[in-house]
Amino acid sequence: MDAELLSDTFVGLADTMVDDFDVIDFLHMLTDRSVQLLSVSAAGVMLADPRGALRVAAASSDEAGLLELFQIQNDQGPCLDCFRTGQPVTATDLAGPGQRWSRFAAAAARAGFGTVHALPMRLRDKVIGALNLFSAGSGPLGPADLRIGQALADVATIGLLQERNIRRSETLAEQLQAALNSRVVIEQAKGKLAERLGLDMDQAFSLLREHARRTNQRLTDVARYVVDSPAGEFPAPPAGKRP
Repeated sequence: MDAELLSDTFVGLADTMVDDFDVIDFLHMLTDRSVQLLSVSAAGVMLADPRGALRVAAASSDEAGLLELFQIQNDQGPCLDCFRTGQPVTATDLAGPGQRWSRFAAAAARAGFGTVHALPMRLRDKVIGALNLFSAGSGPLGPADLRIGQALADVATIGLLQERNIRRSETLAEQLQAALNSRVVIEQAKGKLAERLGLDMDQAFSLLREHARRTNQRLTDVARYVVDSPAGEFPAPPAGKRP
């Protein structure tokens, strides 16, 4: 494991008290770094909306995002159980017989995943979502990887709650809803870029995110500009900024 990348990841997840904090970029960093640091193929994050219902907030790949959405739409899967119980849930050998979540297991196997680990995003008795790790193999992660995965989920949870200064539940609800709404705009922008440039959805998101970072703009603002632009163009850098 890359110790320097691990250290940098924890610093990044804890450093949320900045003026230009971007929730969506923060969550995508969590999923991307989970894949880079752990023995997994993809990762996703589910967060609860103001009504307590789970929504897909971020995913490292379209396959993982669709599988997260499948669980919500079918009301079954390890990630939902993890959120509801506040405890880690593991599903292995998803292509094998006798699965607890039959529809989810079949969908996961079709997507090329053999194992899912769902880790709670929890602080004390408050569960705000789940970090979900998808592996192509059929066996579970080792204890060291699981500890690091849970540590990433814990630090991200603390960072989110700290950034929102959450002592009033309505503040958490408002900001989580804003993050979830932003994701809709980003998905629309990905689709528009993918169609215009002949890219797949993951490539379109990488291009979108790279432009936002290079021009020092919020990811959601860049996505909204792309969606509203008739030609699906990127916004120019702010005055005084160079790409």
